[in-house]
This record gives sequence, C-alpha cells and structure tokens, in this order.
Amino acid sequence: MAAQEGVAILGIFVADLAFRAGRLPKIGETIAGSGFQMGPGGKGSNQAVAAARVGAKVTFISKIGRDAFGDIALKTWKEEGIQARAALSDTEPTGGAFIFVNHDTGENAIIVYPGAAGTISVADVDAAGDSIRNARVFVTQLEQPIGAAQRGLEIARAAGVTTVFNPAPAEPIPDAIYPLCDYIVPNETEAATLTGLSVDTLADARRVGDALLAKGARNALITLGARGALLHNARSSIEIPAFSAGPVMETTGAGDAFVGGFAAAIARGTDPVEAARFGCAVAGISVTRAGTAPSMPRLAEVEALLASR
Repeated sequence: MAAQEGVAILGIFVADLAFRAGRLPKIGETIAGSGFQMGPGGKGSNQAVAAARVGAKVTFISKIGRDAFGDIALKTWKEEGIQARAALSDTEPTGGAFIFVNHDTGENAIIVYPGAAGTISVADVDAAGDSIRNARVFVTQLEQPIGAAQRGLEIARAAGVTTVFNPAPAEPIPDAIYPLCDYIVPNETEAATLTGLSVDTLADARRVGDALLAKGARNALITLGARGALLHNARSSIEIPAFSAGPVMETTGAGDAFVGGFAAAIARGTDPVEAARFGCAVAGISVTRAGTAPSMPRLAEVEALLASR
C-alpha cells in the first residue's frame, strides 16, 4: 500500500444560492433582498476546499450530475488542487442549496437538496476505497446517505486511517458508527440530537462529550460557535477559545471551515489540541467573509492569525 498522506473526504457538492435580506418571507409573501451570490457549496466540498487552502493534499469522493452545476463543481476542485473522485449521474441533477442570510446578524437558514450525491451508495464508496486507505485522515458527514458514510468510516478504520465524523445535518445515527470515530465533531444542535442533552454551558458540553465517549467515540470535539470548541476524551477536557478576525459577515460554512482546518492539521501530524486551535482560526476568518467555499482562508492568513494570539 502507498504511504498514507493527506485528507480524503466523502460528501456532497451543491451550488449555493445565497440570498441576503432582513428576514425570511412568510408563506405567500414576496420581499426585496439586499444581495445574492451563487457559488460552490455542500458540506463535504466546503471541507475539501478548506483543507486544500491550508495546504493539505485532498481527495474528494462524491457524485454529481451532468449539468451546469456539475461543471461548477469540477471547475472548483480543479482550481483548488483537489483530486476529484466524483461519479457522474445521467439521471439525477447536481444538488443545490437555498441559503437565507440575515444581512444584520449574518445568521442563516438553509434548505439543501443533495441531487445526485443523494444516491451515493456503499458500492460507490467501495469503488473509491483506495483513496480512503491511502489518506492519513478520512472525513465524512450526513448529507449523503448514512450507509455510505458508515462504509467510508469502516474502510478507513480497517486501514488505520484517522477518522473524523461530522454528524451534520443533525439526525440520529446507528450505534455502530460511534466506535468508528476517532473524532466525532458535532455542533451544539447536533450534539443535542445525538445525546438528548442540551448544550447551554461548558459543563453541558462536557456531559455531552461523556455521552458520546460512552457510545464508543474516542474523542468528542464539540464546536460551540462564538465560544470556540471543546476537545473531550477519557484523559482530558480542553476548551479551545474562538478566534475573532473581524466583524462577522456570515456564519454559513464556519463549521466546515473548522472541520477542514482540523483535518488538514491532523494530517500534518499536529497535536489534536493545536489542530483544534488551528480549526478555530480557520473558522474565525471564514465568518468575516461572504459565502461558504469562497470564504475559506489560505494558510498564510491562518498562520498570521495564530501568531497574533
């Protein structure tokens, strides 16, 4: 087997259609927006861009349609130096996401349709198994079918690849997935969905971390928005502060920035606490910019922010 290096990510690509306004319209109502942007998105693809921009060798495993949005996907991955293992569907379109961004707060509401990536099967993951086995870190989420995510984690675990599972969007998952996770990385909402416990305080986050460890995960890395993150395992529980890199413009994609940055740092052999700190810095820069994938910072920017603290 080839030497393991870089990050392999299984996930979806969607074209993000982001609308900025003061509020969402009511049913039957039309309101004026204050901005619009179309760009590359999808949790997995965003994480791939984040990891690539901070220096990781990245392979992205997905499925897209033969259409204009699919062309955007291929162009994005080529420009970012990402090796694409993306099957092409002749029957399903490339996915899309409606993103509402509040132009006052930067908060968002999102509807995602995965399109062709919603048909990613266990067989599709098996076909790309060599890319998973040859990576140092494997990352996946829940926008593609959960069976495909589990299969990717199984392949990685069998090959000794470090596994990072981002259980997003929030939904219950099979118990068999937890023991496959070196790092399970939920946000507060996702953590509550998985455990039934609210995450209002740091003590709450530690209780959630204990619950995730009890289910079999080796480390719980809980992202806490503006409060940073908590890296929790059987030996320690360490709070990682957030980084402020300027006024918040948009929080969409911040979680993907964190996961991609963390995975890239782990793949370089960085200590997990420092890798989580690196992920917080990547996210801290991303929220000062519009968009998801376009907001991901370059390595030099992240290093400069880290050096300033």
